[in-house]
Amino acid sequence: MPRHLWSVAALLAFLALAAPAPAGAASAGGQGSDPVVVVTGDVSVARGETVGGVFIASGDARIAGRVDGDVVVLSGDVTVSGRIEGDLFTAGGLARLLPSAEVTGDVNYGSQHPDVSNDARVRGDVGKKGWPRFGGLLSWLGGFLVWLAVSVSIAALGVLLLLAAPRAADAIHARAQERIGPTIAIGIAAMIALPVGAFVAAITVLGLPLALVTMLALLPLGAVAYAVAAWALGRRILKPPRERVLSFLVGIAILRAGALVPFVGLLIGLAAVIVGLGLIGAAIGAARGPADPAPARTPGS
Repeated sequence: MPRHLWSVAALLAFLALAAPAPAGAASAGGQGSDPVVVVTGDVSVARGETVGGVFIASGDARIAGRVDGDVVVLSGDVTVSGRIEGDLFTAGGLARLLPSAEVTGDVNYGSQHPDVSNDARVRGDVGKKGWPRFGGLLSWLGGFLVWLAVSVSIAALGVLLLLAAPRAADAIHARAQERIGPTIAIGIAAMIALPVGAFVAAITVLGLPLALVTMLALLPLGAVAYAVAAWALGRRILKPPRERVLSFLVGIAILRAGALVPFVGLLIGLAAVIVGLGLIGAAIGAARGPADPAPARTPGS
């Protein structure tokens, strides 16, 4: 399949996803050198009509007249009883070449072998052509965009929390300097208790609203916990009196870089959420505890 046809096919696939508005059957309508491009809908080139090409993302094509160019159909069937001065390509449909059909180029197909009449004339080759290997690239690009969106969102959330509550951030940093074992235990307990509590609340009709609120709060709470873990990690690397925001950005950069590693990234994210929940719980517990006693005053002081 010529290289320019791959470009047209890729463009049609993009248009089918970006603008899938339905369209009815279209007729070529007389003589003309312009190609017929349809995103969703059928195309009919009647006997005596001429068009410069037919390109369909989703729909059927009936070629009884003449096409001075290629015919490309990504999803749909093609019935040819006229003449195609070019190539014919069907990606996800069946091409039928009737006895009066003539194709001066190749007849390529993606899935179903064309039904070619013995009297139909094909001057080129009839063969199967696979799609270009865009799948891996598109999959990688989609994953990268999701990673980038999550990274930017959590970074923005963390910076806002630091600016809004710098003392709370310092309290979390103080808890991070303590033993990590109790912090992890608190985080695991919170991660188990919150979903279980929501499930138990959902058993009763009166608890259903509370369960829904709890479940909806888990996602933003997880994002906050992830940001807290990034803050603790960054602050451990860039200690005071370094800028708080810079410390956080260093921590989030390390965590998000680790998230790019397959499977290991999931473990890193889970560990960050657990540690973050533990730090939040430890900071709340410390804030609710008794205040440190004031130093005794000596006479004359």
